[in-house]
Parts: sequence; structure tokens; C-alpha cells
Amino acid sequence: MNRRQFLTTPCLGFGGLALSAMLARDGFGADGWRPPDGNPHFAPKAKSVIWLFMNGGVSHMETFDPKPELTKYAGKSIAQTPYKDAQNPEKLKLARVTVVNDANGQQRNLLYPVQVGFKKYGQSGIEVSDWLPHTGSCIDDIAVVRSMYTTDDNHGAQTQFHSGRHMLDGEFPTLGAWVHYGLGSLNDNLPQFVSLGKREYWNLKDGHYLGPAHDAVPVRVDPKNPLDYGKPELALGDAEQRAGFELVNKLNKLKAVEHPDDAALAARIKSYELAFRMQKSLPEVLDFAKETEETKKLYGIDEAATRDFGSQMLAARRLVERGVRFVQVQHGAGGAGVWDAHGGLKANHSTNCKAVDKPIAGLLKDLKRTGLLKETIVVFASEFGRTPGTQGSDGRDHHIYGFSVWMAGGGIKGGIVHGKTDEIGFHAVEHRHYVTDVHATILKQLGLDSRKLELPSRKRLDVDHGNAIREILG
Repeated sequence: MNRRQFLTTPCLGFGGLALSAMLARDGFGADGWRPPDGNPHFAPKAKSVIWLFMNGGVSHMETFDPKPELTKYAGKSIAQTPYKDAQNPEKLKLARVTVVNDANGQQRNLLYPVQVGFKKYGQSGIEVSDWLPHTGSCIDDIAVVRSMYTTDDNHGAQTQFHSGRHMLDGEFPTLGAWVHYGLGSLNDNLPQFVSLGKREYWNLKDGHYLGPAHDAVPVRVDPKNPLDYGKPELALGDAEQRAGFELVNKLNKLKAVEHPDDAALAARIKSYELAFRMQKSLPEVLDFAKETEETKKLYGIDEAATRDFGSQMLAARRLVERGVRFVQVQHGAGGAGVWDAHGGLKANHSTNCKAVDKPIAGLLKDLKRTGLLKETIVVFASEFGRTPGTQGSDGRDHHIYGFSVWMAGGGIKGGIVHGKTDEIGFHAVEHRHYVTDVHATILKQLGLDSRKLELPSRKRLDVDHGNAIREILG
């Protein structure tokens, strides 16, 4: 009798299923591989992550990387400035320029001035955009990395920033999925990986070859209806609902005996059991009635421009304080993403910054005053930056060779800038970091070694693992 026949013999019933689970747990899986046991590989500095992703491509030059030289040489081609080597692919092995036509029909690369002022904040004196004054007030708790790069110059880069791979490479687990896969639950009544905000089709799933059990659970900030199919269609008492749940659970497990290697079925059973528990736990998390008016104002929930994102930020804090490991928040999905400013950059970015600035600062301040910032990493990221040259008359194109992200909390140093781009913001020229270096930094703070999480059948490339940005670690 082979293993499959043994586990699917009817007389073994649920005993066979339990034995299968125990064999896997004890390390008798394929190739002798032992799955993660839910414990960190070394002492962690953080427990949770709040991942804030701005869809569309945030201009680094109008947010966290001031470039006065752009204003000085505005309207000139790059070739007419001291920075003409920025467009020399032979020298730099990189090439992307923004091309427009002048009145005579000749092509030029025109530098576009910075559209907003900057101000120094905090004891660190780090400059932050005037569109982000609230975030600026928190800069002494933030590490800004100004030297990111990536390789996908279209919005599939959203997938690349989450997974580390170009979307044309195939489907690969996201950072949140690896964290979910590697660490055990802190609260069995809540999902350990939550997604807030709309996601596009190319960035809709997380687990991929790790299995659907490691996809984020999409949650709405609505205590009456937080989940799709999260409540009975008809009015049912607790006893009736539990009886129905137990019957379906038995049927699912009978089917699981027949198909012990069906990851989708296993994920469905697990999610069904969790959904039953979440029906009572999630509404409580998303009900802000017990929060003070002062706290709600801190997040901007009392203002129309900041209400939606502020509610997501407060929900994120309430989730992590109840033990959720990874909260992934998408701002402005839909098509290319709301930050995609090929035209009208000033109106676009000033509006979007206003929507997220106060809520993000409120989150950082709230986490700090409750002590949660010490064990929670907050990440602000976007798929790429935007070009120093103009596109059309008043926009910027996608730019992959230099842009900014920031991190705070969970053992990250505050009040520092790491890396830099050149004088016009074209190339990351000092301490360059591919997107998986952000992943590696977060995993390190959570106590995880990504190489110990690998599946034997899915060996990863070195670039998939990245390197922790040690200069920003406390």
C-alpha cells in the first residue's frame, strides 16, 4: 500500500488525516523537508508589519528626495547641464530618458522643476515635502532610503515590489505570504495576513506556490460587513449556525482524506474555520465606538479628505495590537493607480498627499504612544519613482533607476537618510538597493532567515532573498 492509498483508506477516516498532518509536522514530508514550525529563526526585534503601498508611482523628488538642481536647470535638456552622463547608457549601463518635442519638432530631454517646497523637520533636520507636513513631524522616527531601484517600468512593478520578481518571470509569493508562512499565529480568531484597500488583478494574490492558505484575507473597514460572505444570508441562531458549520466541516474533511495533497482544499477548510471565528472577532476590531474623539481626529477620520485612509490606518493599528502579523494597505488602486501623474503632477500629488499624510502620521504617533511602534514595522513604498524630465507639459513618467521608500519602528533607526540619487534624481548612486533588500530588512527584524523558508522544489535566486539594509537597523 502506497502513502496515498494508506491515507485514503475509508476505515482510517479522520485518523489517516491526523496522521498525515503529524507526519508533515514531524518532518517526514517530501525530500525529508520540514515545514516551518511557526517560530522565528533568531531573536526578533518586531512582531508585526504595516505595509503602506501607494499605487501608481510616487515622485521621490516631490516627497522625500529634494532636488533643487532640477529647478536651476528647468527647461533645459539633460545634455545642456553638467549631468549629461545621466543619459549615457554605455557608461552607466542604464537607460531611460523622457523625450518630448520642442516647437521646431526636435527631440529634447527637458528637466522639470520640483513642484513643491521642502522643509527641515525634527532634530535630524531631514527635509520633507511641504505636501507632507504631518509625516515630516514624525521624521525622527523614520529611516528614509533614497536609493531604491527596480526593473519593471510599467505598473506590473507593483507585483515586483511585493514579490521581488518581474511579473513576466511568473508568479511568486509576496513578502506578506512569506511572513505568514514562516511565523505562527498570535491570535487564532483573526487572520495573520490582512489586506485593506483595492488590489489590481496583477497584484491580487500572495501565496502562489506556497499555496492559497498564504493569501491575504481581504477586509473592509465596515464592522457590519467586513468580509465577502462573512455572515449568514438568513437570520440564524448561534446553535443553528454552529450545526451547519460542523456539518460542512465534516464533509470538507472527508473530501480532504480523498485528496490529501490538495492545497486549495486545505486552504478552504482552514479559511472556513477561521471565517466562523472571525464573524464575531472582526466586527469588534473594526468598530471604533470605543476609540476617543481625540484618537479619531489624530487619524483624520473627522475630515472628508482623510476619512477613508484614516479609517484604514486606525483599523491597521487595532489589528496589530490584537496580534495580526502583516497588514497590507493599498492606497489608490484602479487602473495604473492614483499616483500615476503623467500630467498634472502638482494637482495629483498634492491631493494624494493630503489624503494619506495625516492618517500615516496619526498611525505613527498612535503606535508610539501605546508602545506598539517598538514591535511594529511601518513601511511606506511605491512601485517606482518618476522621471526628472517632463512628460507632456506638467507631468512625469515612470522611473525605475532611483526612488525612495521609508521604514519606521520595529528596531529601525529613526531620523536618518540612507543612500542617495544623483543631483537630478535620475540614478541611485550610493548604497543602491533592489526591492528585495526591503524584504530582507523586514524579515531580519521579524527573526526570519528567508533561506530557511525555501521549499526544496523551489530554490530561489540570490536576488530573491535580498540583503538587509543594516545601516538603518538599531
